[in-house]
Amino acid sequence: MGKTERTGSGISRRRALWIGGAAVVAVGSGVVASRGGLPGTAKPRTPGAVDQPGAEWVAASSANWRRADRPDDYRIDRVVIHVVQGSFATALKVFQNPLHAAASHYVVRRDGHLAQVVRELDVAFHAGNRAYNERSIGIEHEGFVDRPESFTTAMYAASARLTAGICRRYGFPADRAHIVGHSEVPGADHTDPGPHWDWDGYLRLVRGELRKTPPKGAA
Repeated sequence: MGKTERTGSGISRRRALWIGGAAVVAVGSGVVASRGGLPGTAKPRTPGAVDQPGAEWVAASSANWRRADRPDDYRIDRVVIHVVQGSFATALKVFQNPLHAAASHYVVRRDGHLAQVVRELDVAFHAGNRAYNERSIGIEHEGFVDRPESFTTAMYAASARLTAGICRRYGFPADRAHIVGHSEVPGADHTDPGPHWDWDGYLRLVRGELRKTPPKGAA
């Protein structure tokens, strides 16, 4: 693969969007996700196409992610939950900044609106751990870890639909081994999604979505 994830600016040890998730760890750390790490035949890419029905495409800078052909070159078996420490608009702005050196795949707004900024095919620099970046989908949520009012019913519902769709697409279970917080990533120095994130309620929503018939055209 050659290229390695760039490191973030390290402004603070506290979770903040602009710290980023681009620090790397050795792939031999015990969480290797690669099926050999070599790309196969490049998958087709349609400009503006999204992986999750209903999402808006808002492309991140190409400096904040790495081209891949997942799940052929890296299996996908994780969702990493993030909180922006700021607004939806702030997240989109910094992910479009090539100097930011980080981006998630999705950003969820308080009202449930969803933006996709990196294709699921590709490796977004979001987790602060190279192996986790390669195996996971990152979802940012508008708001602040110390403000429980950030996590609205609409946000949880939209995020749960997204996570359920990811679980369907890549065939992994909706449990706490496979849906994790940024703070739980090995080597992470971030605290999100924080103590006010309702994990029990969120997993109930995800599993409820999985029991529904997938929408037409969904994976």
